[in-house]
Amino acid sequence: MPFTTNDDSVKMDESIQKFLQSETVLSLATSVNNRPYCASCYYAFVPGDNLLVFKSDPDTQHIEDALENNQVAGTILPDKLDKTKIRGVQFSGVFKKPDSSVKSKAEKAYLLKYPAAMLFRGTIWVIELHRIKFTDNALLKGKKILWER
Repeated sequence: MPFTTNDDSVKMDESIQKFLQSETVLSLATSVNNRPYCASCYYAFVPGDNLLVFKSDPDTQHIEDALENNQVAGTILPDKLDKTKIRGVQFSGVFKKPDSSVKSKAEKAYLLKYPAAMLFRGTIWVIELHRIKFTDNALLKGKKILWER
C-alpha cells in the first residue's frame, strides 16, 4: 500500500480537500480525566485555513470536554458507504472557539453548506487540523496520504 506525506507543511493535498468538502458528518472524540467521549456533528471545511467548522450547544458533553482539553481527534467517512471502496479520514487537531478574525469566515462556510442551521441555537466552533491520514483505495489500490501542519 503506497503511503505518501505532503511535503508542504501548510498546503493540504487536493484529494484530501475535495473529500473534506464533499462530506457532511464528522465523528469527534474528546477525553478528559481518562474519560473518552464522542459525538457526531455536521461540519464544513475551510480550505486554506484547514479548519473544520461545526455548530453545537456549549452545554453538550463534547463541547464541555473540548473546552477542558482542546486536543481532539476524529474520523470522517463518506455519506454513502460503498463496501467495495475504503475511503475516509482520521484527523487530530486543536478545538477552538473562533476569534473575530476567523469567526465570520467559519460561520459563512457553515451556513453556506447548511442554511437551515440559522434556525437552530448553537455556537460555531472550529477544529484547527494538525494531522490527517486519508485512505482511498480508489487512488491506486489503497493509497494513504498523510498531511501535517
